[in-house]
Amino acid sequence: MKRFKNLSLLTLFAAVMVFMAACGGGTSTDKTEGKNTTTKTEEKKELSGSLAISGSSAMQPLVAAAAEEFMAQNPKVDIQVQAGGSGTGLSQVAEGSVQIGNSDVFAEEKDGIPANQLVDHQVAVVGITAAVNPKVGIKDISKEDLIKVFTGKITNWKELGGKDQKIVLVNRPDSSGTRAVFNKLALDGATPAEGITEDSSNTVKKIINETDGAIGYLAFSYFTDDKVTPLSIDGVKATDENVQTGKFPVWAYEHSYTKGEPTELAKAFLDFMMSDDIQNNLLKQQGYLPVTKMQVERDAKGKVTNK
Repeated sequence: MKRFKNLSLLTLFAAVMVFMAACGGGTSTDKTEGKNTTTKTEEKKELSGSLAISGSSAMQPLVAAAAEEFMAQNPKVDIQVQAGGSGTGLSQVAEGSVQIGNSDVFAEEKDGIPANQLVDHQVAVVGITAAVNPKVGIKDISKEDLIKVFTGKITNWKELGGKDQKIVLVNRPDSSGTRAVFNKLALDGATPAEGITEDSSNTVKKIINETDGAIGYLAFSYFTDDKVTPLSIDGVKATDENVQTGKFPVWAYEHSYTKGEPTELAKAFLDFMMSDDIQNNLLKQQGYLPVTKMQVERDAKGKVTNK
């Protein structure tokens, strides 16, 4: 009988110990879960601050649209996107007055730019072609004739089968990356004759539309209506597909340069620019091509090779 009582006491003591261990385990689990929750909260740090971006006017519509989406997702972030040309963007990012400098050309192609201090982020591809007033009467031009038009050797559209209208040249300033790309790849390096010079691609489009006989050059992203007519060159249409395959030669990378490695906020925005949503949707809406779809690539010296 006494042995039975001792056994019962041992059983009861064991049960109490199990219960206490269970309670203690629960407390330990709660503390661990609390620590995990804190870690996850820290990983989702909210972005804040401001970014100043300047440069290529051809890139401005894309970068401004992406900035609007980025700010909507990050309410404490402010991004200002200014144009001014590729030379301006490269100069300002090099001197540190902006965090990102947009350019249609490699930094190595611009005199006076310390390219070795800049980091290149290629965020898109842009096609560029000659654009004319719709009343001119032509939609295709040979490269040889295009050079003659821009160097002043052909002065009337009737010489090319168009209307009897004087040709009015509309150029971008020397700081323009669009001008640099067009001169190098469409005009084979020839220097354009004097004409109207405008700092903004938007203004160039407006002048071409309002001026009889006018011709200039624009990124594909500006061909969103029938106010100007994009020209085919040597029978090759200025289309995304022809740029991607290398058939249409006048195209450039859209570069977003930083001075050294980007800051946390600048990196977050550049990563956003390379996200699937921007590359597969916004780029197409804005008239740009994703870098990932290119079947050819070009280096700073202009050499094109198949990927």
